[in-house]
Order: sequence, then C-alpha cells, then structure tokens
Amino acid sequence: MALLFGALFMSQAALARPLVVLAYGDSLTAGYQLPPGQGFAPQLEKALKAKGRDVTVVGAGVSGDTSTQGRARVNWVLAGMKAKPDLVVLELGANDMLRGQPPKTARANLDAMVKTFKAKGARVLVAGMRANPTLGKTYVTEFETMFPAVAKANGVALYPFFLDGVAAQPGLQLADGMHPNGKGVAVMVKRIMPAVERELALVK
Repeated sequence: MALLFGALFMSQAALARPLVVLAYGDSLTAGYQLPPGQGFAPQLEKALKAKGRDVTVVGAGVSGDTSTQGRARVNWVLAGMKAKPDLVVLELGANDMLRGQPPKTARANLDAMVKTFKAKGARVLVAGMRANPTLGKTYVTEFETMFPAVAKANGVALYPFFLDGVAAQPGLQLADGMHPNGKGVAVMVKRIMPAVERELALVK
C-alpha cells in the first residue's frame, strides 16, 4: 500500500512540475538591443503565466548565429539545462539567408537540430522565416519552403513566419528595420501563443 501511495505521489509531482520551453535561435530570440524582460523568452513566459500555465521559458538565442552555429551548440546547451525542455521553439536560418548561404545547408542543419531535440523527448515548433526577394525567385522559394519541409519530414509543428505582424512595420521595429522592439516582441508573442499552447497541451 505504501508503495502504491508513493508511486501515486511521484506521478502527481511529475505532472505538477513546471513545463520548460526552450527558445532556441538567433538575435530574434536573444532580445537584441532590448531592455531586460523585453525579449522573446521573458515576454512569452509572462504571457503563458498570465494564462495560468506553470512554465519556465529558457532563452537560448545568440545574436548572429547561423543554422550551422546553432547546430554546433545544441548538445552543450541541452547538457547545461537544469531540466530537459518539454517544447523547443526553433528559430534559425535568417542569418544564413542574409549571408546568401545555401538553403540546402540550413535545411540539413535544421533537420539535425529537430532530430536532436526529439531524441531528448522534446516537442518542437519550427519557426519559419521569409527571404529577401532581391535574392531571386529560386533562392526565395528554396529558403521559404525548407521550414515546412523540415517540420513535415520530422512530424513536428510549424509556425510559418516568426516575424508575422512585425515585419515591415516601423513602429514595431528597432531603427535597423530588422529586429523587433519591445512592442514588436509583444505582437510576436501574441501571434505565436496559440501554437505554443497547442504544443504544451500535448506534452506527456
């Protein structure tokens, strides 16, 4: 009987633990040039807690990271976490595009990262990006289709455009016209919240 109650208690404790979301990406998840608390990770955590969710959002964005650099640090980031992530918001690829690097390289890197996160038992939400049209139709098509292709191939969720509602909106961007300001991040969080909540509801 004692063993039964012990097992039940451990099960309830496991269910009661805070869920962990890992925001893994580049400057867009790193809170580039934003005051403390205004970046994507803290704003997402605040929004989730406001809805009554016991969630910790860990920011693991590194400004300037390409998908190759992101892939290179995956294992040590995971090893350094106090608890494994239940959900990973994977946002990388924009810097590959800005540097004109081959989409096939970024696709292979994204695929490898998704597989690594899944192997750790995490759900993954792939955040897509759009390419600069000046790169040409072939490049744009190959770049923009790699995100849904990676998500589909690995059976994970896709959020089509991470900067949805913010891109080309000066009032929601920093002076560089590329990165969101605090208000812009709030819009991003509001837009991505339904997808994040859907994934968290599926965590076992």
